[in-house]
Amino acid sequence: MTATTTTRVVSPVGQGIRAAALEASVAGAANVLRDAREVVLLAHVQPDADALGSALALGIALHRRGVRVTVSFGATSGGDERVPESLRSLDEYGLLVPAAEVPAAPEVLVACDTADIGRLGSLAGLLDTAGTSILVDHHASNPGFGTVRVLDPTAEATVMLVRRVLAALGEPLDAVVGRCLYAGLATDTVGFRTAGPGAHRLAAELVEAGVEVEPLIRRIVDTHPFTWLQALAGLLADARLEPDAAGGRGLVHTSVPAAVVSAFGQEEVESVVGHLRTAAEADVAAVFKQVGPRRWALSLRGKGTVDLSAVAVALGGGGHHDAAGAVRDGDLTEVRAALRAALTAVTG
Repeated sequence: MTATTTTRVVSPVGQGIRAAALEASVAGAANVLRDAREVVLLAHVQPDADALGSALALGIALHRRGVRVTVSFGATSGGDERVPESLRSLDEYGLLVPAAEVPAAPEVLVACDTADIGRLGSLAGLLDTAGTSILVDHHASNPGFGTVRVLDPTAEATVMLVRRVLAALGEPLDAVVGRCLYAGLATDTVGFRTAGPGAHRLAAELVEAGVEVEPLIRRIVDTHPFTWLQALAGLLADARLEPDAAGGRGLVHTSVPAAVVSAFGQEEVESVVGHLRTAAEADVAAVFKQVGPRRWALSLRGKGTVDLSAVAVALGGGGHHDAAGAVRDGDLTEVRAALRAALTAVTG
């Protein structure tokens, strides 16, 4: 399924065909899960609230049905990665396990919010050993993989697709499952700033199911250790503005050295790009996070004028129109130059 841009007009017939295909894939996923005895649900490496919330929401519902459920995520390079502290409370039933404890050949594998196979990290091989695999994702850059593909780039968050699968299974919402869904919905829509009517309707449904929004979201996006404030000040002080980049739309960027990446949680490091995005003079914000001696994880955020998914694909990554990322090897100067070149190629 291909992504649409803000200028593309899709005919009612085309929309109908796409909706019917999605409905069929949702029904197909539900049919597989309805009969499953063992299910492994994976979020992408360095999971965010949408990825982990999707896997846990579906996992909790299946666990309640008596299914043997394992939830996990792979590492990018050896060892198991830390579960984001702000998301631990979503795992009410203790379904999360380290990657090393995931069954080697599950009956059913579900990949949640995973833009490509590489985003499964060290657990990507399970696609070959699983009896059946299901993809549930909303990334425009996703090439499609898995036996059953619930893939819809028009969905603002993967949790919206998980909600459809749960409905097809006949699973009711409650506060426990709802918290997982709301966490992904609120964060992937940047606090509902990019949310459409469907996302707002789902939010209302989740609140009616008992989700207490303020303590949930405060823990995820508004809680950091005091020592982070000083570190953040240094990172922002090092930010640079390039008004002529991105076809004159402007680029603001900074880098997070390995020492800072290792000293703080994912929640802290990932929050930096949100601060940069507020710069009025730039439509593109970028943060270069050092994850190896010569390896950088790049986070991109935009304001709607640049297709960042295309930029990220050019860099070997992927994502959405206004939020994307990639991993590049090289020194920081080389990786910055690669980003500038990709922005130029996309914006002209």
